[in-house]
Amino acid sequence: MSLAEYVDRAFEEPLAAAHASRYLLAAIESEGTREVVENGEQLQRYRFFDDPHNDGEHAVLGNTATLNAFVDDLRAIAAGRGKAETILWFAGPTATGKSELKRCLVNGLREFSKTPEGRRYTVEWNISDAERGPGLTYGEDPVDREDDWYESPVQASPLSVFPADVRKELLADLNEHREETDELRADADLPPFSREAYEYLEEKYRREGVEDLFAAVTDPEHLRVKNYVVDRGQGVGVLHSEDAGSPKERLVGSWVAGLLGQLDSKGRKNPQAFSYDGVLSQGNGCLTVVEDASQHADLLQKLLNVPDERRVKLDKGIGMDLDTQLVVISNLDLEAHLNKHDDRQGFDPLKALKRRLSKHEFGYLTSVSLEAQLLRRELTGDNEVWTATDPEVLAERTREPVAVSVRDEDGPTERELAPHAIEAAALYSVVTRLDGEDRPEDLTLVEKALLFDRGYVGSGEDRREASEFDFDGGVDGSNGIPVTYTRDVLADLLHDDADRTHPGLPVERVVTPGDVLDAMVDGLRTAPVFSDAERAEFEDRLAGVEAHLHERQESDVLEAILSEEGASESEVEEYVDNVHAWATDDTVENARGEQEAPDALAMRLFETETLGRFDDDDYLGNEPGESVREFREDTVMTAVTRHAWEHRDDEFHAHDVDLSTVPVLRDVLAGNDWDDVERVHPDFDPAQWPDPPEGTETAAVKERAIEFLVEERDYSPASAELASRTVVAEVADGWG
Repeated sequence: MSLAEYVDRAFEEPLAAAHASRYLLAAIESEGTREVVENGEQLQRYRFFDDPHNDGEHAVLGNTATLNAFVDDLRAIAAGRGKAETILWFAGPTATGKSELKRCLVNGLREFSKTPEGRRYTVEWNISDAERGPGLTYGEDPVDREDDWYESPVQASPLSVFPADVRKELLADLNEHREETDELRADADLPPFSREAYEYLEEKYRREGVEDLFAAVTDPEHLRVKNYVVDRGQGVGVLHSEDAGSPKERLVGSWVAGLLGQLDSKGRKNPQAFSYDGVLSQGNGCLTVVEDASQHADLLQKLLNVPDERRVKLDKGIGMDLDTQLVVISNLDLEAHLNKHDDRQGFDPLKALKRRLSKHEFGYLTSVSLEAQLLRRELTGDNEVWTATDPEVLAERTREPVAVSVRDEDGPTERELAPHAIEAAALYSVVTRLDGEDRPEDLTLVEKALLFDRGYVGSGEDRREASEFDFDGGVDGSNGIPVTYTRDVLADLLHDDADRTHPGLPVERVVTPGDVLDAMVDGLRTAPVFSDAERAEFEDRLAGVEAHLHERQESDVLEAILSEEGASESEVEEYVDNVHAWATDDTVENARGEQEAPDALAMRLFETETLGRFDDDDYLGNEPGESVREFREDTVMTAVTRHAWEHRDDEFHAHDVDLSTVPVLRDVLAGNDWDDVERVHPDFDPAQWPDPPEGTETAAVKERAIEFLVEERDYSPASAELASRTVVAEVADGWG
C-alpha cells in the first residue's frame, strides 16, 4: 500500500502503528486468559503462554505469577508509566521453562502478525525509477520491476518516514481517535538504510526544482508500505549462547568491505554496505532476546544506553534509532557475575546495569498435575495443555498410565508406565522442591504439595483452604529434583531389559509406582548434580510419598473389590435428603410430590444394611443413638452444609449436589474400606490373592476386581495384577 493508505489503515486499526512494547502486549492479551491454581493460589493465566497456535508445543508450564509480573512490567513500559529504561530479565535454574518462553514468544508473535488485527508494517524503497525517464517507456506507464524494490533491513516503521513534527501531530490525532488510555509512540527517525534512500531521492528532486520534496520522495513509485510476518530475523532478534563476534557485530551487524567499493559513498561508509544481522537490528520493531545472557555479559553493559536513548551506533558518524523490547534470559550464574563487585559498595561498576534489570525468576514446578503433564511431554511428545480447573479431573489425568513404544533387539516393544507411576514421579519431584520450614506441624510435605496443586487439602470437616496458610513462597521451587533427572530415570526404566513381571503374569514390562520411586532414590547416589546434603534431604522425604501412593493404589483396589456393592446414586440421594430434613427439622418430598417427615426407618436400614456402620443396639426403635447422631451431623451434614449455605435461598435437594465430587460422601457412603470387604466377603482370604484356589470366594473376588481395574480404571492386566498384589499384601498379615 502507499504511505497514505497506511495512515488510513492506522486509523482503522491503531495497532498497525503500535510501538514494540505495545505490540508485544497486544499479542499476549489477544489470546485472553484462563483460570489456574498454582501454589494454592487462584490466578488468571494468559493463554498466549500456552503456545495455542502450535498446539502447545512450546507452552510454558506453570510460573504463572512470574509471567503475570512480566506482563505488568510490559504494560507499564508500553503505557510510558516509567520503566522505559528497563531490561526485562528472566532468571532461574536449568529446566524451568526459560527456553520454552523464548520459543513461545517467537511463535506467538509470528502467528499474531498473521491475523488481521496484528499485521505489522515496514517500508520498501525503489530508487531506480529516479534514473529512468519516461522516454524509456514509449509513453506507457513505467514498468514496476520487483527486483528494484529493497525492503528496510531493520523493519523501519512507516511512521519514521514523516518529519518529526508531522509525526507528532499525526500520533496526537491517532491517540485521540483510539479508545485505549495508553498512547501510541513513534520516536524513531528513519534508520540509516532508509535514510540513505530518502536523501538520495530528496537530492535528486531538489536538483530538478520540485517544490514538494516529501510528496515526490514518498510517491508510490519510490516508497511502498509492506506487511510482513514477524519471525526470527525480522522483528525478532535472538542472540544465542554460541553466537560469536565483536560486541558491535553481535548487537547491530558489521560492514561488508567488498560492497563499500561498489557503492557511490562519496568517501564515507555507506549504510547500504552494512549487514544489519545483529540482534538489535533483527529485533527492531518488536522483540530482542539475549539467550543464556551469562555468555554475553560483556554485551549487557553495552546495552545500558539502548533502553534509555533507544539508539545504537553502526559507526562513529552513523546511528540508528531503535524500537524494540529487550529481554534477557539466563541461568543463575549471571546473578553471580552481577554480584562479583558487591564488596565495593558504591563503586560497583555493574551497579547501573543491575538498576536497569527487572528480574523475573522461574522456579521448578510445585504443582503435581503440572509436573505430571511435563513428564508426559518429555516421554511421549504429547503437547496437550491441560486446561481443566476441577481438581478431581486433574487428579484423574495425573494418575493415568502411559504407554511408550521403545526399540530393543527384537524391534519396537510396548512398555507401560502403570497408573500412578507418572504421579509418583511428579509427586516425589515436587515434594523435594518444597520448603519444609514454613508449614504448620500438622501439615505434611505431601499435603503441602496437594494443597499447592488443588488450592485445598483434606475433605469434609477436615478440609482446609490454601488461604488459611501463610507461605512466604520465597524458597518453594528454587531447589529440588529437576524434571530432566526424573525424565532420564523414567526413560531408563522403560528401556531396561530386566523382566519386571511376576510368575504367572503376561510377558509385559510394566513400570510400577514402586519401581519409579526406587529408581529415583537409587539414582540420587550417583547423580553429580546433587550434593550430599541434598541426597540425604531428598531420601528423608520419600516415606511420605510412598505412603500417599499406596493409599491411591489402595483406593483403586478397594473400589474394584467392592464395585458390585454399595448403594445406587438415587438411594444415596434419598438418604441425604432424609438426613438433611432430620437435621434441620424440615420435610422431604415423597414420590407423590407431597411433603412429609423424614423416613426414620429408611435412614436406619441404609445405615445398618447398606453402610454397615451400625447395628440394632445403636438405635432405640428407629430413633438414632448418640453414635448415629454424631455420624449424621458430623460426617454426612458437613459434606452438604456448604452446598446448602451457598444455595440457602433455594429448596435443598440432594440431587442438586454432585455426590461423586464430595469426598466425604464418596468415601463414607461408598463403603470402600477393608472392614466392608470383610463384611461383604466373609470368606475372603488376602493371603490367597497371588494364586487363589479355584472355586474360592477369593478367586471370584479377584477375577471381578482385575476386570474392573482393566475396564474402568485403565489398568492393563499386568499392572492390575501387580497393583492388587502390592495392596492386598499389606493387609494379609493382620487379616481375620
